[in-house]
Amino acid sequence: MTRGAGPGRRPLVPDIRAMLRIAIPLALAELGWMAMSVVDNIMVGGLPNSAVAIGSTSVGSALFYGVAIFGLGLMSGLDTMVSQAFGAGNWGEARRSLAAGVGLCALIAPLLMLIVTAAFPLLNVIGVRPEILSGARAFNSVLLWSLPPLLVYTTFRRYLQGIHSVRAVAFGLVTANLVNLFGNWILIYGRWGAPAMGIRGSALSTVVARIYLAGVMVTGVWLRDRGAFGQLKPDFERIRKLLKLGLPAGVTIGLEVGIFNLATAVAGSLDPVSLAAHTIALNAAAVTYMVPLGIASAAAVSVGRALGAGDLKGAQRAGWTAIGITVVFELCSLVAFLLLPRQIAAVYTNDRRVIAFTGTLFVIAAIFQLFDGLQTVATGALRGLGNTRTPMVWNLVGYWVIALPLGYWLCFGRGWGAVGLWDGLCLALILIGVGLTWVWWDKSRHIAPIEKGGDAIPALL
Repeated sequence: MTRGAGPGRRPLVPDIRAMLRIAIPLALAELGWMAMSVVDNIMVGGLPNSAVAIGSTSVGSALFYGVAIFGLGLMSGLDTMVSQAFGAGNWGEARRSLAAGVGLCALIAPLLMLIVTAAFPLLNVIGVRPEILSGARAFNSVLLWSLPPLLVYTTFRRYLQGIHSVRAVAFGLVTANLVNLFGNWILIYGRWGAPAMGIRGSALSTVVARIYLAGVMVTGVWLRDRGAFGQLKPDFERIRKLLKLGLPAGVTIGLEVGIFNLATAVAGSLDPVSLAAHTIALNAAAVTYMVPLGIASAAAVSVGRALGAGDLKGAQRAGWTAIGITVVFELCSLVAFLLLPRQIAAVYTNDRRVIAFTGTLFVIAAIFQLFDGLQTVATGALRGLGNTRTPMVWNLVGYWVIALPLGYWLCFGRGWGAVGLWDGLCLALILIGVGLTWVWWDKSRHIAPIEKGGDAIPALL
């Protein structure tokens, strides 16, 4: 058994290069996935009454992603199962893990679609303004049908990144965004003889783009490992193992995204200018979040692969290298948020009131950038070890026990509005970021080797 208090003493450059080789395509993929939502908001911003159009799209997306993201998180257990099997050279185990992911997709897709539909009346209970609610309903009724292909994309993508084949992932997201952009241009404004569908057209364009994206991921696996399709049979024992890993991870990301989406729904009860500013600032923060999210996936599969190969020191180095790269990036994004708030907001709207208020929220976003990156990548590194429960607990306490009541009180009790919501979220991110980085430091010092041919889940001492 190998123990160590740090990431090792060998030169850092090879570790950084190895991490960047997988992290850059995955970060681009995450940016590409997020870009669809950003493009939707930008494109509908050209419609009459820009603030209402952006707000409607934002609230509709918030409800959809609040549910869909849980399903996507369930599949994150594939990072651990596939990467550890790949590191151990056990292709059969990796392929059976993919089959478990496909089976889980088929089970949960109808259920999640039903939940999205059933949850819509909650927006009315929260007090979302009628004009926003009407647009959100129209947008969401179409976007709902992108959920099944989104789950298929996630499953096959995680298999590809687990076997360290990530070029198809980046290619798929870049080209899918071109499909979405072109579809928005045609369907929102009714060009080339198509009907002018407004925000419904934006949602339909996203559905088409995600069907295309799922097809690219399936093709990518076919080209890289055709043998995987010979083992796509129901395997309820491995589905159970995937759920054991993925359920805490799904809850974790659901808690995080859910609190931001709930903040968007609460902002929907404020004036349209506050909601539009909140949407723009949150979009910008979400874009920068996609980079550490991609690095987190790279950390998970790199830690898992090293662990599967029995390289315990390599697993430690992989986690710390990912965290170091994230710190550098987040410091850059912090500076950008402080120096360019108006320029960023102007990409979305020419409403001066919205641009001015967005600048205030950007200051808060700049403060939590570093901590958001730390908690995201630490969660990924812990997932590589098979530890998905600890981040779930930290997210539950940080967001829902601390951030939600504090933000709500500051928003309405103190009359701070959207600024109060963001202050509560900022505090939670600081606490979770520091806490999970400390957890990774502690767990990475006590890594036990996994048994070859076992469950591909390591034991933590």
